[in-house]
Amino acid sequence: MRPDAVAEMFRRFEAAEPDPRGELVAPNSFCLLVAVVLSAQATDKSVNAATPALFARASTPQAMLALGEDAVRDAIRTIGLFNSKARNVVALSAALLERHGGEVPADRDALEALPGVGRKTANVVMQMAFGADAIAVDTHVFRVANRTGLAPGKTPLAVEGALMAAVPAAYLNRAHHWLILHGRYVCLARRPECWRCIIADLCAFEDKTTGPRPMRMKEKTR
Repeated sequence: MRPDAVAEMFRRFEAAEPDPRGELVAPNSFCLLVAVVLSAQATDKSVNAATPALFARASTPQAMLALGEDAVRDAIRTIGLFNSKARNVVALSAALLERHGGEVPADRDALEALPGVGRKTANVVMQMAFGADAIAVDTHVFRVANRTGLAPGKTPLAVEGALMAAVPAAYLNRAHHWLILHGRYVCLARRPECWRCIIADLCAFEDKTTGPRPMRMKEKTR
C-alpha cells in the first residue's frame, strides 16, 4: 500500500474512532497483564466474564500469589487452557515480586521473561499500560495487514516490523486498537464485510463482498 494510502487509511480510522480502546477490562497494569495472558486462544468476552470475580479477590501480585493456583484455576475455568494459564498467572505473580518489586515492568524484554508472556502479550501491555508505540500482532491484525496490503508478512514478527515501518508516527500509538477492532468487526476472517468498510477503496483485497450473505431457506424458517 502506498504511503499516501496508508496515511488516508489511518486518517479515516481516527475520524471514525478518535480514541480507540482495548476491550479487556482491568483495573490496573497487573490485572491487565493477567487478562492479556488469559486471552491467549480465548475471546476478550470470555476473559471479561471470568476476571471480575478473580480481580475482586486478587488485584496485586501479592494477593494472586496468596490466592494460589487451585483458586485461580477455579476462577478461570470457563476460559480455554485454564490449567496452564492458572499456573502461569501464579508464576508470573511470583516473578514480579522477586524481580520487579511487585510492579509490572515497562520493558518488553522484562515482560517477555515472565511466565506465560510472549511478544504479543508484552506489546499489548506496553501499549495499553504504558502508552508505548507498540503493535501487537494477533490473528486480526495479521489478517488485516496482509489482506489490505498494508503490511504483508508471513509471520507475526514480520508483520509487526512492516507495520512499525508503514504506520505514520502520528497514528502509531493507536494503530494496534484500530486494526484489531477492524479485523474483529468488519474485516472478518471468513467473509469480510467490505460493503460497510471505510477503507474498502484503499484495500488491495480483490474478492470484495458486496452485501450481507443471503439467508438460506432453513435460516428463514427458524
